[in-house]
Amino acid sequence: MSEPASSSSKPGAGVDVSQPLPFLLTAQQGEAARALLSYVASLPLPGADPQLLAVVVTIRAARGGTGNLTGADLAALRLHDPREAVEALRGLGWQIGDGIFDSGPDAPPVPVTVPDLARETDHPLPLGKQVRSRVSGWTTRALSAKPVKKLPPAARLAALFAVAHSTATLLGRFPADLPEGCRPALPDLLSQGFLTELSGTTFRVAPAVGHLVGRRPPTEEEKALRPSRAGAGRWYAFRTEAWERWKKAATSALRRHVESVEHCSLCLLSVERVAEAFMLPPGNKFFPRHVKAAYGQWKDEHPDRGPRSAEFSVSFRAEHGHGPSFKQLGDGLGWALPRSVLGFVVMRLVANEWLARTGEVPWTLRPGPAAQQRGIVLPAARKPAATVSPLS
Repeated sequence: MSEPASSSSKPGAGVDVSQPLPFLLTAQQGEAARALLSYVASLPLPGADPQLLAVVVTIRAARGGTGNLTGADLAALRLHDPREAVEALRGLGWQIGDGIFDSGPDAPPVPVTVPDLARETDHPLPLGKQVRSRVSGWTTRALSAKPVKKLPPAARLAALFAVAHSTATLLGRFPADLPEGCRPALPDLLSQGFLTELSGTTFRVAPAVGHLVGRRPPTEEEKALRPSRAGAGRWYAFRTEAWERWKKAATSALRRHVESVEHCSLCLLSVERVAEAFMLPPGNKFFPRHVKAAYGQWKDEHPDRGPRSAEFSVSFRAEHGHGPSFKQLGDGLGWALPRSVLGFVVMRLVANEWLARTGEVPWTLRPGPAAQQRGIVLPAARKPAATVSPLS
């Protein structure tokens, strides 16, 4: 790494960090901040100006698809060409009125609509109200941090990525989807004291902005409440009474399926793990570009992934009495993949009909139509008169 930046030569010098500020984001909210940045990085936008504007618009419109923005908000971003940035977002189908260019003190807020964020299903950023609000505040605080608030848009966007991807020890690594336009601006973050070290994609943020980091371990209080897999701003705490009520309200077929998983002598899953999987909504279905790129490389190396996955689901069901989870499928086939990439692999196997599943119900993976055409079917399906329950 390069030598640490001298505190006496940096604009932020003299800041008293002996009493560091409390972390602004929880561990879960940090995940939401990174999802926000990955979503924006995946958009076909021409540069840092529209990308930085997209970050602000997206987090405000994350719930319901419409958020308010004022001309003063736009002016505060200090974009090189605000009109060009707005036109770039309009080119994506985002609806932004011309009132956004009125920065007068009495100018009313302008509603901005993002069609992707208005979807009721397959929402790319399923954030709860509290998470959305906290990440929005974090964005404002990070962009207005003293070392970077006067830097060009590319540097301020890079600053967001830096703190979102740094740990409680202030160390971090820029992700693969850091916008290309941000890379030339990284030395500015070092020279202005936002970073104290920078070497390639590895960095250390300054203590003065350490309260903005997004990758930190949960506190003891947070550990007591497990975060929702959906990242939807809700926390999961197992309660036996709630779990029993949920099962009683389920259909008989679903209840049988749940119990086959809960009492599986081979899986030996805790009741808390099973309850969380069934009771909480599905996870975020947005996959950033680097995940899709990793999948593209991986699939070329696994041309037999479809038949193998279907055959594994058959053998797994024969032994366990239920389908495999995504992780069990990956582990069983020796696919050593990050969780996000494995999730995308399974989504593609389902889309290509090698696998099938019952909605978002966990542990229901089984051979899909493409596999069945090759004779890869569940044993009961080989008997013409038999009826196979998808939750069996």
